[in-house]
Amino acid sequence: MGSQESFVGQFDHSSQPHGVQGDFQRLREDEREALLGALWRSMAILEFAADGTILDANDNFLAMLGYQRPEVVGQHHRMLCDPMYIETEDYQRFWQHLRQGEVISGTLQRRRMDGTIVWLEALCSPILDAAGQLRKVISVAADISSHIDDSRHSNNVLSALNRSLGVVELSPDGKILAANRNYLKTMEYIAEDLVGQPHSTLCSDDYADSEEYAAFWRDVCNGRFFSGRFPRRTRSGRTIWWEATYSPLLNQQGKAERVICIGNDVTYRVTREKSDREHLHLLSLGINETDNAVLITDEQNRIVFHNTGFTRMLGFQSQQTIGKLPRELFASHPTFVKSIERCHGELLQGHSFHTEELIYDLHEQPVWISAVVNPILDPVGKLINAVCVMTDITNTKVHEVLQYRVLNAMARDSSLGEQMNLLCEEVERVAPEVIASVLRVDEQGRLHTLAAPSLPEAYTRAIEGIQIGPLVGSCGSAAYTGQSVVSEDIATDPHWADYKELALSHGLHACWSTPIKSADGKVIGTFGFYYRQPRPPSAFHHLLVDAGLHLCALAIEREASRARIHQLAFYDSLTGLPNRSLLLVQAGQAIAAAERNRNTVAVMFIDLDRFKQVNDSLGHQAGDELLRTVATRLQSQARRSDIVGRLSGDEFVVVLTQYDTGHLGEVVKRIQERLAMPCHINGTPLNPSASIGVAIFPDNGHDIETLLHRADIAMYQAKAVNRGRFSFFSEEMNSLAQERLALESALRDALRGGSFELHFQPQINLHDHSLHGVEALARWHDPQMGQVSPGRFIPIAEECGLIGELGKWALEEACFQLADWRRRGIQVPSVSVNLSATNFHDLELPQFVTGLLRRYSLAPTDLTLEITETVLMDTNPSTNQTIAAVHALGIPLAMDDFGTGYSSLGYLRKLPVSELKLDQSFVRDMAKDEAVSALTNAVIRIGESLKLTVVAEGVEDADQYRLLISQGCDVAQGYYFSRPMSADQLEHWVREYRSAAPVE
Repeated sequence: MGSQESFVGQFDHSSQPHGVQGDFQRLREDEREALLGALWRSMAILEFAADGTILDANDNFLAMLGYQRPEVVGQHHRMLCDPMYIETEDYQRFWQHLRQGEVISGTLQRRRMDGTIVWLEALCSPILDAAGQLRKVISVAADISSHIDDSRHSNNVLSALNRSLGVVELSPDGKILAANRNYLKTMEYIAEDLVGQPHSTLCSDDYADSEEYAAFWRDVCNGRFFSGRFPRRTRSGRTIWWEATYSPLLNQQGKAERVICIGNDVTYRVTREKSDREHLHLLSLGINETDNAVLITDEQNRIVFHNTGFTRMLGFQSQQTIGKLPRELFASHPTFVKSIERCHGELLQGHSFHTEELIYDLHEQPVWISAVVNPILDPVGKLINAVCVMTDITNTKVHEVLQYRVLNAMARDSSLGEQMNLLCEEVERVAPEVIASVLRVDEQGRLHTLAAPSLPEAYTRAIEGIQIGPLVGSCGSAAYTGQSVVSEDIATDPHWADYKELALSHGLHACWSTPIKSADGKVIGTFGFYYRQPRPPSAFHHLLVDAGLHLCALAIEREASRARIHQLAFYDSLTGLPNRSLLLVQAGQAIAAAERNRNTVAVMFIDLDRFKQVNDSLGHQAGDELLRTVATRLQSQARRSDIVGRLSGDEFVVVLTQYDTGHLGEVVKRIQERLAMPCHINGTPLNPSASIGVAIFPDNGHDIETLLHRADIAMYQAKAVNRGRFSFFSEEMNSLAQERLALESALRDALRGGSFELHFQPQINLHDHSLHGVEALARWHDPQMGQVSPGRFIPIAEECGLIGELGKWALEEACFQLADWRRRGIQVPSVSVNLSATNFHDLELPQFVTGLLRRYSLAPTDLTLEITETVLMDTNPSTNQTIAAVHALGIPLAMDDFGTGYSSLGYLRKLPVSELKLDQSFVRDMAKDEAVSALTNAVIRIGESLKLTVVAEGVEDADQYRLLISQGCDVAQGYYFSRPMSADQLEHWVREYRSAAPVE
């Protein structure tokens, strides 16, 4: 900072001409010119504008203050003043008087360019314009520094100190005797409140009561001067920093009579210095703790500084670098030296420089850096320093370089082996001391070389197919344990005990192998580094392996994914057989070959019998297992030239090529018998069977689509005759297939057009012979085909997905009819409707039934829903949920065809049925076969024990009727009582029926 500037003494100022100015105005023009010339030559003259801008200064003024004219002209007048003075009221009054046209004279201080103080006797004359506004000021001054009187100088200095500093006078006992205005202002007091108070009032309580403070006063009173910075407390409690000198005024005995304290508030400066120190500390800490390396060179490109990050990154200490040229540190690497020289050339031109380089540290380990170098120039553009910031990008660059090679190869759809070769070659390029290899581990745990471009061929042949294990070299052991294996010396490492002669004979002395793992953690290969001498891997090698492992896993898994995609695209995921797409291609190729060679081809279309029943009763998991079993059996019967595939669901295809036409039937029969062999699915014994249709090339078609279609027709014909059969296609079958398609189309039209109607069969209570209820049965009369039996349209409705819609129609029609009978006084207790499993898959069925009951004003017990055993055993979660919801509505459930399915009696205990319907196959033979009679009796006893109503179906004669009564059966229905009737016929039947036993 410059010296304190202040006016010493009081400036004179007046609006009237006087002194020199008055005399000057009374002179003639020529006298004034002469006087001005004399003044210009002998005095220091400064001219400045009304806004303070210096307009001119003569040579005397410039010489007196040590400036050159360009250094002051155009600058503000305050450059010559002390900054502290500029902020004072005196400086503001100085300008106020000038603007009022008052001449100011007096003694003042100005600061030379070198910072020293000069004393001036000055006259400042304002020059006003015609309007009386200040236009500029002429200051005439003389240097009186060497002549100023000591006394006046002292008084002036004291006056200046009094105006600029805080002064307080203290008694020896620490009482405040007097304080000037600055001191009072700083401490936020008025004189009356502060004078007479102890000095300790301005100190903190802890300090005022301390021995340190007491010792301070003792030393001052004994004549010791103190200066420094002291914390002081203002009246408001705010702490400030007070920079002061405590000067004791001593008596003849050397004791203090008074103590004068002169000081200044330096709180801002202390705070700023503290902030600067903290900033410098943080800056220093940041530079040294950053991972970046910072290097500073001088104008000769010699190193003058580097941070600890430079040492950490490259290993060089200060004694190895300071004063040296950067190229001297890397002299053994000419490529980087050229970059350094190119950088220095750019810096000399004032340009920044950026580069990415592979360099080598003190220990010759590779480091990839990104360097940014910026020049520091002097005012004329000359280079004086350069700052270089280097970032270690080794990890990023390694990934970038390796990824570029491998991913680019992937984009070109290169083979896996080529991709891995490129990876190994790139590793060996950046790390020539490494011999890289990539091995694949197969499903049997054997090693296979994917890439090893620099390994001796004899060595790779020797390790091909080797079984992994805990002591099978580095690669075999790493693959076995799933952990990296580092063998720094193959000659002594136990992992290589059985293989060291092989490795050493080929010049391989160390090996580091890391397992390559798939996304699920399975070891799928190894990434190995061999060395030509015993040694451990370096940090750079670790980076290479980290980057390479990811790429190896990506490439190997990509290849496996492509194989899986191919498998998914062309093979059935459940059975592993060719799917429809691949089957058509392979079969097409087989037919083309047969056409060229004039051979025949047989296409077998295989459909499992009752597969849906297995799926519904035992669950989809059991169904899947059965499909896998069938696939295995088909493959076991196929020859190498045959084709086995799965079309969809339970449909399979076998294409037989190069067979003896005379024995085709035997081949098909053998396959069918193999499929029909008993098996256990999830612990349940099953006797599967299949219906098979056969079409032959060229007799039944010349392309695979036609042959498949006709084999399908033949299969349906076989299934229609009896399940578990096979049939060869004929033209008559084609007509039947067309008929079936027409039937399906007509069925759809019938549902939309209202061609269906319900017939009703009475159910008789065998205890009192009353009407128990009626069963609703769907009937279809087609205009072209006439009456179509349920045995024809029900299976088709199930196959084409119309059975659910048919069931809902039957429910609504039955509820409507029952409500109509009730409204007209026809006493029908209830109506039963048979629903399929599809209806119970619909979670909205309970809501649908509730809506019907509400619409037709029926009670839940007016309707009974008949379900088969397969519905009850269906593993579909929605089935059980729907059954429970229907039961919760109070609607009775009846188990239809009881005893004919796969069910267990345990289902009766836990499922909500209220009726058992004894299948007509039991009733038909019960009077003729004692064993059957015993079975019916057992079923009736089961119903009785479980409090279930047993309904016998298909009662056709008196013997069956009497036997059912004797066994205690509850309800019966059948032709013995009545055939199914239309609604009108049933109405007439009910009116005529009497509650009496039928006439025998």
